[in-house]
Amino acid sequence: MASNLETHLGYWLRFVSSHVSHAFSLKLQAYDVTVAEWVVLRELFDGDGDGASPSALADRLGMTRGAISKLADRLIAKDLIGRTVSTEDRRQQTLALTAAGRKLVPALSALADRNDAEFFGHLPPSERAALEKTLRNIVRRHDLKTIPTE
Repeated sequence: MASNLETHLGYWLRFVSSHVSHAFSLKLQAYDVTVAEWVVLRELFDGDGDGASPSALADRLGMTRGAISKLADRLIAKDLIGRTVSTEDRRQQTLALTAAGRKLVPALSALADRNDAEFFGHLPPSERAALEKTLRNIVRRHDLKTIPTE
């Protein structure tokens, strides 16, 4: 006998996750930003303003350097980040938010907050805390590093 899909917690996690991510993706479309681009913008926003190398960004986000390069190219084309190349070693690059990117991140963060509230705002604080604790426990136990971008 084969177990039913609905008996698996993974099914329910994916079911909710897909809907949460899709709703957020739709909200970001109004700003011409993808979820993956949002993740890069948000990561650069927390920095010291000096930016980050593409390899450091890739390591922190659990992405490949190629993926970061493609995302950076798209964000540069949108004038949300800039790329500085070292005059001493042209292989060394730094990615940093532009003024437009720095201004946009708080607006996108508010969208993320609103999306979270739409899906999880009905939960009592104790249930929300328990859910978060459980999910963080799974992340730690399996040493999950790759940040979800889709």
